[in-house]
Amino acid sequence: MKENATTISESITLFYNDFIEQLPGIGMGILIVVLGLLIGSWVGGFVKRKLAARTGDPLMSKFLGQAIKYISVIIAVMLALEASGLGAIAAGILTAAGASAVVLGFAFKDIGQNFIAGIIMAFSRPFDVDDTVQIDDNFGKVKALEFRYTKLKTFDGKDVYIPNSDVLTKPVTNYTEDGFFRWDFIIGIAYENNIEGAKETVLKALRKEPNVIEDEEHENFVIEDELATSTVNLKVFFWVDTKDFRRMALITKGNVVRNVKEELELAGYYMPADIQEIKLYGGETEFPVKINSK
Repeated sequence: MKENATTISESITLFYNDFIEQLPGIGMGILIVVLGLLIGSWVGGFVKRKLAARTGDPLMSKFLGQAIKYISVIIAVMLALEASGLGAIAAGILTAAGASAVVLGFAFKDIGQNFIAGIIMAFSRPFDVDDTVQIDDNFGKVKALEFRYTKLKTFDGKDVYIPNSDVLTKPVTNYTEDGFFRWDFIIGIAYENNIEGAKETVLKALRKEPNVIEDEEHENFVIEDELATSTVNLKVFFWVDTKDFRRMALITKGNVVRNVKEELELAGYYMPADIQEIKLYGGETEFPVKINSK
């Protein structure tokens, strides 16, 4: 019994002496981790702010800033373990981390897909913040870019959070990438009216609206679209600026439709309503019509 107590006492003493000898290394390791965390956070934040100010790209700046921070912390932890004399533990941590990453990848497949999609979008994506886009059935302005989702503000006030994996795999229509969009509408004139004269009148009305764009690349034009029941239908095509797609582009379209109507009326063109044909079946031979005169 006395020998066992002596052995335990010697073991404790040996452990204590070893611990005292390793204290400088442990202190150095803690210092390295703290410095690595502080330096990584500062450098990551600095890079994030500079990139955001220079490129205006929040996702790219956020990704690179966080990547620098995490890499700095990992390097600091590895150096701290080496300084503490625990290099073997560092190797074990790396091995376990690799195995854990595989297991977690299967367990959180959807989250992993969205995160990887976010990283891909940090380097290449079809839109930026404040662009007007349509992703699948969702139409609105891009308000935020995160690693897992893209936030869209629809024009009726809804906030839609779309997983980044859907952004990469589903069709995306960007209405404001180059800032131009072509509207069109149909207007009908009477059969007896001069078609070429009506087309010139419509083009004149388009030129009166200051927000309609016309240059070498964006040409406004009018074509004969259809011989309808009571009208010759003309289809009007014109370009607008879509930087403010929610409001200005729609207001411009409304102004153009009003201007075209008024110019055609001033020029003497008639825009008849649809003709309705009434047929009498059975024994009816007369259709009573009452006309009120004042």
